[in-house]
Amino acid sequence: KLQFLYFIGFFYNKKKTQMEQRLADLGVVIPPAPVPGGNFLPFTQTGNLVYISGQIPKHPNGDVITGTVGSDLTMEDGQGAAKLATMNLLSQMKAACGGDLDKVKKIVKIEGFVRATPEFGSHPKVINGCSDFLVEVFGKEIGAHTRFAVGVSSLPLGVPVELCCIFEKHE
Repeated sequence: KLQFLYFIGFFYNKKKTQMEQRLADLGVVIPPAPVPGGNFLPFTQTGNLVYISGQIPKHPNGDVITGTVGSDLTMEDGQGAAKLATMNLLSQMKAACGGDLDKVKKIVKIEGFVRATPEFGSHPKVINGCSDFLVEVFGKEIGAHTRFAVGVSSLPLGVPVELCCIFEKHE
């Protein structure tokens, strides 16, 4: 009986990891990792590098943000969509790290696609919604990364942003 109570006490008194505490301080709740919508892996690892498949601005209830930046969405709307897609990147990172985001050693690269009108030229500012959030969450040393941001005429499900990520994981 005493061993059982010790186990229960250990389970309920488990300290938050450094990243769990950081996310809590920021008021960020990482959603469950979305299931891929096709015949591909949500992430794959080779060595210490983890490659995360494209993530879209999809809410945990399945609703997606749709639209085109420069017509029915503003740049700020696009940045919000990028931040939501980044939440899904974080959920895949967490899954790839066995639930422990403290294992993220470095965000290496972000690949950002923005569905926009032909005249819209601020694609990098839209993807700042992702980059700024990653630096806010992980700090500059871990969260600052290389990236590209390109405009496209369409994306899956009519979403305004799709993001891919490469990150390095501690062993």
